[in-house]
Amino acid sequence: MNAFETKHLLKRFGELKAVDDVTLIAPENKIFGLLGPNGAGKTTIIKVLSTLHVPDKGSAQVLGFDVVEEPQKVREAIGLAGQYAAVDEFQTGYENVYMTGRLYGLGRAEAKKRTDELLERLDLKEAANRPVRTYSGGMRRRLDVGASLVGRPKVLFLDEPTSGLDPKSRLDIWQIIRELVQAGTSILLTTQYLEEADELADQIAIINKGKVIAEGTSDELKTQLGGDIVEFGLENAGDQARAMEVAHKFSKAAPSFNETTLQLAVPVAHGAKSLAEIAGAVSNANLKISTLSLHRPSLDDVFLALTGDKTEQPKSASTANRRPF
Repeated sequence: MNAFETKHLLKRFGELKAVDDVTLIAPENKIFGLLGPNGAGKTTIIKVLSTLHVPDKGSAQVLGFDVVEEPQKVREAIGLAGQYAAVDEFQTGYENVYMTGRLYGLGRAEAKKRTDELLERLDLKEAANRPVRTYSGGMRRRLDVGASLVGRPKVLFLDEPTSGLDPKSRLDIWQIIRELVQAGTSILLTTQYLEEADELADQIAIINKGKVIAEGTSDELKTQLGGDIVEFGLENAGDQARAMEVAHKFSKAAPSFNETTLQLAVPVAHGAKSLAEIAGAVSNANLKISTLSLHRPSLDDVFLALTGDKTEQPKSASTANRRPF
């Protein structure tokens, strides 16, 4: 049995196809990563799988239960932590988790036991009796994850769980996710962070403008580009056309250019040899460059090569400027 699956899933909002003919199959006890920019359709897929949206076409199942025909069974099997911490800031951390446990149908004693366990695990025990409005963003996010776990879901949907978090809080959430999978939970993780998908996901689907454009393990996706990447930075934006002309001579795949950083990435087949040849060609073309490097393909390179979209690419967790809660 699969943790979840969709077949030819379509969801419209007016004329917009938010999800367009998406087929995904996720095995149990794994982390399935859905990677893409804002507006790609990631959250819509989660809302269909969690019965919050009804698909316009196609089908979706969680643990074999159809989201339209058997929504209650789906809800009993899942936990959901959305993009924003869905906690009551006027209640204490303890009250938030305990209340969620009761809504899941746990008895008073079991809800209390689970709340104590989760607050301890999430390093929130000392803050348990404080109003959530006094919590930091990272604490609220951990509390939200805790509330989604109180009913011991078999499948957990995490929609950008580390959005807006500092590096330490992000690493804490990563460790919690790993431990959940080790304990038998299946996870659907949506993210804009390339490193997050690379670090956590067993299987990755890249989605853009409602469509799945690639799927595989991180290594499989990187292998699609083949070889290495030569990257050089231009000092003058006006040199872009000449630089692209030079780059095309050394790569069968299309080079990509980041207009913000003036970095040009060139997929190459011969590593250091290609680096030396490109360096010579750049010099002969009298291009002024600020950097020149050779590296293995990253998910960033994969995304740019597949979409050709340099303005809406997923972000690096170390450099992203994310919106606050």
